[in-house]
Amino acid sequence: MHTDIVDLRQFYHSELGRMAEHSVSMALSSVWARLPEERLVGLGYAVPYLERFRADTERTFAFMPAGQGAVNWPVAESSSTALVFDEELPLPDASIDRVLMVHSLEFAESPRETMKEIWRVLAPGGRLVIVVPNRRGVWARMEHTPFGSGRPYSRGQLTALLRETNFTPGATSEALFFPPSKRKIVLRLRHSLERFGRSFWPVFSGVIIVEAQKRLYQGLPVAVRASRRVFVPVLAPHGVPSTRNRLPKVKGP
Repeated sequence: MHTDIVDLRQFYHSELGRMAEHSVSMALSSVWARLPEERLVGLGYAVPYLERFRADTERTFAFMPAGQGAVNWPVAESSSTALVFDEELPLPDASIDRVLMVHSLEFAESPRETMKEIWRVLAPGGRLVIVVPNRRGVWARMEHTPFGSGRPYSRGQLTALLRETNFTPGATSEALFFPPSKRKIVLRLRHSLERFGRSFWPVFSGVIIVEAQKRLYQGLPVAVRASRRVFVPVLAPHGVPSTRNRLPKVKGP
């Protein structure tokens, strides 16, 4: 089950969330090959990280899963947000240059179907960047952050999934070596813990970051699939019969 959009926003507005965002963003920058005028999609809850990279893009979309909920983004601008099902993205084939998955893969009902759908919408040579909780890390065991929900992955599991779905894994990075504690002393030591963790215990990072490229020399079986889900506005009035119409008429004496 997805983490609720309200919980995600509250986490990233907290001091611990801002520290986590900075740590993950620095790790993302190390694997982020610059593609001028690219078309970028963030899938899941990627808006804290899209802000950092959208300046060089032709256009940027924030796709948020229906089970999670959505918020307007960017703030005070025309909305680039869409509420989607991750197995049925509302995009033409080969229309996107890069997809960034954050708080997404660990919640996917069918990870392989989700990856195949991303493969479909990526252009030839398109790139996929995944941020996923590390099953060996402390963050995956603490439920007071979004990284403690869903299905964590090991590096081997993530690599196997990418290869099975016709992606070639490339650059990797790690982040969140400091414990997910709200104590001031831990947050003050964050920079030192990140530096030492990256050097001495990289297998115990809080998240794994992998960049992969769409592989073209092996085809995917194509099956016709009818849409299984339909959006229903929850606030649309459905109407309730008036009780006055159902009361029997009382005859006078």
